[in-house]
Amino acid sequence: MSAKDEVRKASEDFYVALNRMANGDASSLADIWSHSAEVTAMHPVGGRHVGWDAIRESFEQVSHLASGGNIELHDQLIQVAGDVVYEVGVERGELTMGGHQTSIDHRVTNLYQQEAGTWKMIHHHTDTSPAMLEVLSQLQAGQS
Repeated sequence: MSAKDEVRKASEDFYVALNRMANGDASSLADIWSHSAEVTAMHPVGGRHVGWDAIRESFEQVSHLASGGNIELHDQLIQVAGDVVYEVGVERGELTMGGHQTSIDHRVTNLYQQEAGTWKMIHHHTDTSPAMLEVLSQLQAGQS
């Protein structure tokens, strides 16, 4: 199987795990990500997370608020650049956060690197989502 095909499968696994997270269970993301201190993520709710522990925690925080999520990757493009492969596309779907429905429609870049013969995610970056930020603002206002 070519590197592109292997990463296409890793991407499919990532979006299965991301959808589980969007329905309250972030645990399967651990199988997809590299657990190194150098991995990074920039999520649609803002911020930058460095290292697997920070990324795992960020996904777990969202999963505690999330339900009814469905996120799909569209317009996928995979490019091999030596021992790193990058994927770009558009994530589309919907998600309920803390009882507030929000739509998802943002660009995404994912990077993968081989570890022990398996492609692992090393970077995930999406556009910031004004809709998701508004929901978080409403949730925080309700707590004060």
